[in-house]
Amino acid sequence: MYKVSLLVLALAIGGCAQHSMTPASTQQTKAKIPPASGQAQKTSGLTLNQIMADPEWIGMKPYLSHWRYDSKAVYFDQYSSSEPYPKRVELQLDGQHRALIIGERYQTDQEDGVNNADNSLRAYIYRGNLFLSDRKSGKVRQLTQSSEHVTQVRFLTDGRVAYRQGDQFFALDLATGLARQLLDIRLTRSPKPPGEPQVFLAQEQQALIGWIAKNQQKAKAKYQADKTWQQQDLASTPAPIYLGNDHELKDVRLSASGRYALIAYSEKRKERSKTDIMPNYITFDGTVESRNVRQRVADANPAPLKLMLADLANQDQRILALSHLPGMDEDVFTKVIDANQKAYGDAYQVPEKKDRKLQLMEDWGASESSLRWHPNKDIVAFMVEAVDNKDRWIASVNLESSFFNAPLLTQHRLHDDAWVNYDFNSFGWAGEALYYLSEETGYSNLYLKPLTGVAKALVQGPQEVQNLTLSADEQHIYYVSNPVHPGIYDVFRMDLISGSIQQLTQLKGMTDYQLSPDGQKLLLTHSKINQPNELWLAHADGSNSPTQLTHTVRDEFKAVDWQIPQIVAMNSPYDEQPVYSKVFYPKGYDASQSNAYPAVMFVHGAGYLQNVHQGWSGYFREYMFHNLLAENGYVVMDIDYRASQGYGRDFRTAIYRNMGHPEVEDMKLGVQWLAENAQVDANRVGVYGGSYGGFLTFMALFTEPELFQAGAALRPVSDWAHYNAPYTSNILNTPQIDPQAYRISSPIYHADGLTKPLLINAPMLDDNVFFQDVVRLVQRLIELEKDNFETALFPVEPHSFKEPSSWLDEYKRIFKLFEENLK
Repeated sequence: MYKVSLLVLALAIGGCAQHSMTPASTQQTKAKIPPASGQAQKTSGLTLNQIMADPEWIGMKPYLSHWRYDSKAVYFDQYSSSEPYPKRVELQLDGQHRALIIGERYQTDQEDGVNNADNSLRAYIYRGNLFLSDRKSGKVRQLTQSSEHVTQVRFLTDGRVAYRQGDQFFALDLATGLARQLLDIRLTRSPKPPGEPQVFLAQEQQALIGWIAKNQQKAKAKYQADKTWQQQDLASTPAPIYLGNDHELKDVRLSASGRYALIAYSEKRKERSKTDIMPNYITFDGTVESRNVRQRVADANPAPLKLMLADLANQDQRILALSHLPGMDEDVFTKVIDANQKAYGDAYQVPEKKDRKLQLMEDWGASESSLRWHPNKDIVAFMVEAVDNKDRWIASVNLESSFFNAPLLTQHRLHDDAWVNYDFNSFGWAGEALYYLSEETGYSNLYLKPLTGVAKALVQGPQEVQNLTLSADEQHIYYVSNPVHPGIYDVFRMDLISGSIQQLTQLKGMTDYQLSPDGQKLLLTHSKINQPNELWLAHADGSNSPTQLTHTVRDEFKAVDWQIPQIVAMNSPYDEQPVYSKVFYPKGYDASQSNAYPAVMFVHGAGYLQNVHQGWSGYFREYMFHNLLAENGYVVMDIDYRASQGYGRDFRTAIYRNMGHPEVEDMKLGVQWLAENAQVDANRVGVYGGSYGGFLTFMALFTEPELFQAGAALRPVSDWAHYNAPYTSNILNTPQIDPQAYRISSPIYHADGLTKPLLINAPMLDDNVFFQDVVRLVQRLIELEKDNFETALFPVEPHSFKEPSSWLDEYKRIFKLFEENLK
């Protein structure tokens, strides 16, 4: 099934032909989106009550869409606030559809399943149990029914179905129905055989008391008999692998033969920090509830990763020597330590130099494991990263000929002086080679590397390649990318034989895909700026124009003449890459009028997120709010500041050790552009944003007090030392190593600069940005004797608001702030 010869040919050709795309060339020069007309579109009297109502008024858009087993229909869910469970819809490709009853659901959750070697059977998990589907007849049978959920289902090379329950692995023989245990991992101490007494008292006890000596010998004999029994008795199970009660399991994966396992584990966190709690004041019984929440970066001290290879047939184990990976002996903090010593002198405690630690590299945008066995050989590849975030490695071990002597081979090392991206880490097997994404040239590009050869670039240039799918015949890799414009994403496929690249969609928006089980069709999810996600259908070879399958947007929403903002690229004095923004114009906008307009700038959250694109935004309420602001006479700018996604590595890492300063420079550039190009009064501009956008609202008002006349910070970060480790340590290292970066980047250190009105909106059940961030900053502002701020509390809301009443209250306050200070 695996076309090794095709891959060898592809490597010989060179594999990269980004200019041979069909039907349309996608040269690396970014095309410009034509600007909107000077006359803004007119909407239809929007109100905040309508905008912030339950999103059902927009439409019942499709969620969790996936193919049916036979590629002749698709499924998707529709959520309603009036129903306890989502509705599942079966949609035929000819447009016929029906809602499924509960008793049919088990047949429809096969999207994450796996096929056997000849693709005749598919094993999958439904509600934690194992099911088997005949792909020709569609007949489904249930293989397990247990409260112990099944995970990690796969077919072994001998035809058995392997799966995990708890920390045990089984292989089910479909012919006999026998489920045989392959692996039993226990997080307890290994029972040791009775040993010879080592200390004086014990030695004397055995020498003097015959009963002691006799039972000591009995225990030894029983231990040996147990081992023999286990080896010879058909009912016996494999000997457990004991990791100890001071360890925790990270991941385990079985080889295709079922003989080997790669086990990832580390020392257990000793105890939770006393600060890892969140109070809940609104409870069913009227009491105050204390919830455990995530750890802060200042408290984090992750244990180093350990990788164990286990030979399940011979009951042997070996620990992989990860310290031999190239670069593990490097001191990556020399410049950081020097900067802090220069800044703080003797007050800076130079951290003790320690060995670099590793952890599994998890792609935040995917659900793939970092441990990847070859589909039909006993060769394993894995991806790990340094805890210090400066390196990522892909390595492999080939157990085909030897277990103990098989070397650990480094296949790829990605180093970044700032931090390795937590996105774009997909990799997998294509025949005898590994395909993977890497930002080594400054953008997420696609590579192919044989285990004993040199890597070849398959897709390269200034574009962000993502969402990889290898076709079943291993002739193509499908992917999503933005080579034409950073805000337009389409579907492509790369031919591993010829090296050519074909553009499969040209829908001019945001487009994602799922390849059908038969490999012939694409289920597309597509949206535009003013059109929410809908499902579309296309041929996988690009031979037809995509057709729309669903039409779920309500007439009430379509009746509004939504403004399509102008997308502008502002030349930056700080970076070769322009700063992209969406600009909404007021009702009746006239560039020639003498009176200048007030303006509002929106700054998105997450930092590393792209909002200036041609698709429907996750900030859809904000999009509608911006239409309302435009109706009320405001120019609105929605900006992708430096650190945003979609623009390459250098744009992403511009904020290293300096969060909140490059972004505010870009916001200042935006205000200047508005004044020069959109008839805006630079002295009547406000700013707002949530999460990272709330943080930037703080930083703008505190460090550039004349830039904005008012600001609203929603669920904001005020002190990065209180945020989580996985995100923050990437950008600012850790407070112990780099206190300078935290003091430069945290708003609480700059709060004295506040001179303009500030609204702080704080959800109290926020387990992402803790409510404590607001509490500490408010106390700081009080002590600084600031009297131009107010705080609104939302007692039942998490980081992402749920209740329409909370959304409405929040945005009424924001609108009032701007009306009172910018008009």
